Amino acid sequence: MKQLHQLNPAPKRADRDGVNAAPEPQRYNWRSYLSNKTQEWIKAKKKYRLSDTHIQMARELGMNPKKFGSLANHKQEKWKAPLPDFIEDLYYKKFRKEQPDVIKKLK
Repeated sequence: MKQLHQLNPAPKRADRDGVNAAPEPQRYNWRSYLSNKTQEWIKAKKKYRLSDTHIQMARELGMNPKKFGSLANHKQEKWKAPLPDFIEDLYYKKFRKEQPDVIKKLK
């Protein structure tokens, strides 16, 4: 035997109010206008708590944000440097400067 709520579904909002409801306005989504690569960098920035400077340095080094999980220290491997320090060390070795001259934000 079918349950009662399956036989009589709840009325839609337009039916309950007795008026045809207007369509909901579209929400502005920043992901809709950013490329997939930029979205991956934004996710990596949030996940690994990196600054805009670290993200820019990693991008200039040609690093892949999907591989940050293997580079990050999860406090289980004592010999590994934290990800921001690792990025800074690589950047200094390659470019011989502490950070980029001009720092750009992702969004």
